[in-house]
Amino acid sequence: MRLAALLCALALPIGCATGGKTVQESVDALMRDYAGDGPGASVLVIQDGKPVVERAYGFADLEARTPATPRSNYRLASVSKQFTATAVLLLARDGKLGLDDPVRKWLPSLPAKAADAITIKHLLTHTSGLIDYEDLMAEDATEQVHDADVLRLLETQDRTYFAPGADYRYSNSGYALLALIVEKASGKRYADVLRERIFLPLGMDRTVAYEKGISEVADRAYGYSLIDGRWRRTDQSSTSAVLGDGGIYSSIDDLAKWDAAQYDDRLLDAQSRKLATTPWTKTDDPAIEYGYGWRITGETLWHSGETIGFRNVIVRYPQRRLTVMVLTNRDDPEPYRTALRIAELFLR
Repeated sequence: MRLAALLCALALPIGCATGGKTVQESVDALMRDYAGDGPGASVLVIQDGKPVVERAYGFADLEARTPATPRSNYRLASVSKQFTATAVLLLARDGKLGLDDPVRKWLPSLPAKAADAITIKHLLTHTSGLIDYEDLMAEDATEQVHDADVLRLLETQDRTYFAPGADYRYSNSGYALLALIVEKASGKRYADVLRERIFLPLGMDRTVAYEKGISEVADRAYGYSLIDGRWRRTDQSSTSAVLGDGGIYSSIDDLAKWDAAQYDDRLLDAQSRKLATTPWTKTDDPAIEYGYGWRITGETLWHSGETIGFRNVIVRYPQRRLTVMVLTNRDDPEPYRTALRIAELFLR
C-alpha cells in the first residue's frame, strides 16, 4: 500500500480526497466561489450521525461585515416545505386531520368548482392543480402577502390548471394553504405549532418561522443579489412573508438535529416517515419524484430552496447515513450540483 493511501486509511473522519488533499480541503475548493469579500455560505456534511465537515464562507451581513458561521440563520425558502409537511403528518397521527380530507373541509371559502376534489394529499404532492398565487398578485405589488392573503387570492379562482391528481405542477399555493390547515386543525398559529411540535422538541432553539414584528432571527444572514457587478441586499420580496411555502430561518447547526430526527421516532414514527419519503408522484423532471416535502432521486432525498437573495439545498443519502447541506445568502451560484460533488468525496 502506498504511503498516501495508508495515511488516508488511517485518517480522522475528515479523511483524504484525491490529489493528496484532505476532504475538508476539497470541500473548500468546491466552495471557493463563496469565499472572500462577498455574501457567503455555510456547509455541513454529516456521516454516520457525526458532523465531519462544518464550514462557513464569506459574509452573512455585508454592510456590518459579519462573517458567516455554522450558527448563521438563512431563509430556507422551499426547504421549509418539509417542515410544513411534518406538521401535517404530526396532526394526522394525532387524529386531528386526515390526509384524504377535502381541502374545503378546512378552507370552505375556496370555490367549490375549483377545489371540491382537492385533498390534503394533493397539496402535499403538488398534484392539486391550484393556480400559482404569484401569478394572481398585481405586477407592481410591494406590500408583503401572507398565507391568509394567498387564500384570499385563490378565493377568486374557479379554475385549476388540471383536474386534481391528474398531473404534477410545483405549487407554492398548496403549501401556503397547508399552513392554514395546520392552524385550523391545531387551533394554534402555524409558527407556534412548528416551534412547539418540531423545533423545541429537537433542540432547534434558534430556528423560527419568521414573522416581522413578532419574532426575531438570531445571527441572521441577509440575502444579496449580484446586480450590475455589485452585491445588493435583496433580502425580502412581496412573497417573503408567506410561511408555509418558504418562511423558515435556520442554520446548519440546527438542521443537524433535524437530520438526526429523520432516522428514529423522536418526532415522527416509522409509518409517518415512510409516508413523507414515498415517491407519490412523478414530476416535470423524469429523474425526480416527489413525496411530502421531499424530492426523491435515486437513493437521495433532497430539497432545494430559492428565493430572492438565498439559494439552499439539503441532500440526504439515508441508506448510507450521509447528508450534505449548503445554505447560501446569495442568488448565484445554484448549490445543488456543488452539494452532489461534496457528497461524492464520501461515496468513493
